[in-house]
Amino acid sequence: MKRIIKYILLVTTIVALGSCNKFLEDEPTDRIPADEAYKTVNDLWLNALGSIYNNIGGSTASQGLQGTARGVWDLNTFSTDEAIIPTRGADWYDGGIWQNLFLHRFGNVDFTGDTWNYLFRQVLACNRALERIDAFAAKNPDVDVTVMLAEARTLRAMFLFYAMDLYGRVPLFKNTNPTAQELKLQERSTAFRHIVDELQDAEWELPIARSPRLGEYYGRMTRPVAWFLLAKLLLNAEVYADDDWTDSTHPVGSTLTWTVDGSTMNTWQAVIAYCEKISSFGFTLAPDFIDNFTINNEESPELIFTIPMDIFNYSNRFTQQFRSLHYNHASALGLNGENGPCATVEAMKAFGYGTDNPDSRLPWTYYYDEVLHDKTDAVVTLDDGTPLVYYPMEVRLDVSNTAYEKTAGARMRKYEIDLAAMSDGQLRRNDIVLFRYADVLLMQCEALLRDGRAGADADGLLNAVRSRVGMDDRTATLDNVLEERMLELAWEGWRRNDLIRFGQFTRSYTDRPQLSADVNGYTLVFPIPGETLTASGSAQNPGY
Repeated sequence: MKRIIKYILLVTTIVALGSCNKFLEDEPTDRIPADEAYKTVNDLWLNALGSIYNNIGGSTASQGLQGTARGVWDLNTFSTDEAIIPTRGADWYDGGIWQNLFLHRFGNVDFTGDTWNYLFRQVLACNRALERIDAFAAKNPDVDVTVMLAEARTLRAMFLFYAMDLYGRVPLFKNTNPTAQELKLQERSTAFRHIVDELQDAEWELPIARSPRLGEYYGRMTRPVAWFLLAKLLLNAEVYADDDWTDSTHPVGSTLTWTVDGSTMNTWQAVIAYCEKISSFGFTLAPDFIDNFTINNEESPELIFTIPMDIFNYSNRFTQQFRSLHYNHASALGLNGENGPCATVEAMKAFGYGTDNPDSRLPWTYYYDEVLHDKTDAVVTLDDGTPLVYYPMEVRLDVSNTAYEKTAGARMRKYEIDLAAMSDGQLRRNDIVLFRYADVLLMQCEALLRDGRAGADADGLLNAVRSRVGMDDRTATLDNVLEERMLELAWEGWRRNDLIRFGQFTRSYTDRPQLSADVNGYTLVFPIPGETLTASGSAQNPGY
């Protein structure tokens, strides 16, 4: 049985700069008088931090870092060469938003603003938690609240990381009633350094524990989670330290310096240092690739941070497979499919589909060709009784009025189907994977290469990931690392981040020409919501 974290939402009402600032609006579903909500340290943890942890996942559109539709995960996935939501006749046009997202016409994707609002509501909630913890500490000086303060700061830094990654420029307000000046958008390099500083300051006060494991720190911020975030931030330093992403130049990582545990390092050395910290903590690759995505995946030695899932005790949803599977396929599994998202032709080529030597992760990552029931191996059939067949290489931006309108594209597998799932399969028991150790090994390998240290050490890191799935060794090169990240981390929400870092995000590929905005670099970030610009007096990102 999973340890249950019960969350109580608070009475606190945030005074925003007018009702137009949706990302500053508080949305409690239950109200408790403030003098009753913070009587004990346990009350403080539950009421100051609990709801924030609950909001890392989500149950409605644009909420959560993964699991729901029209949010962070969609922006990072369907804007890339990894996955696509093709128009299928009357299905999935939705005013053109999915075509526009794939084509990088981001000004015409209406949920970019909703995602911004979600992220900064969580930043605001972290600020509120820090204020409450400080107030409690002032009244109870004998109670140690150091860990809670570190958790709140790390949570805030994580949400700011996602926002800065998606939108470039972000505000760095630290209270619950920011002024227009405090809402000013900060340059990306300023936000980047701020987030790194916050994590480095907080890391030493965090629990030394495994967050995905059942118990006291299940689903919480711990020291390895902060190390992972620091490694990920620094790996992208050349992107994040660049305040003008439209001029075709960027800082050089080897000339940027950082202090890690008292030592001065260049960017790539710092990435390696944080990756080695995670390794020294005892994380290892799971014996089997699929151990990370099973119904009871909490015990995987590879998982670093997850979104807890439970059919009775959490409201978080996992909609990715729900949206991807053909109606009949989902129905055979007791789900309710929407027959939408699928792999791109590029993804299937990377996996070696149709070749004599496909990657061994192909059948665990996608459903393709004739479809069999996961648990019984029975053939899944269409309404006319013929077998359901997915056609991976027939997918296009619009497959309407073709023979493959409903069957084009390989569909998402990866997570074990939970036949006990509720809410059409969305409310399930597989914890949603956010950070895992295979990513750490690939980050360390990449950092070695970028630091000019190709050779046995880099090869060993890359091939540790490959040998786990029975694939032949490869020489570690940047091209091979990027491809391995596609193979290992498909459907995990990192593809946009990877492609931008490798300078590949704006290239053309199947059904996606390179737009003029891509050539100019505008589409490396999403537009800032107009209401934020009005409130802060800031300028829009270039090109929008």
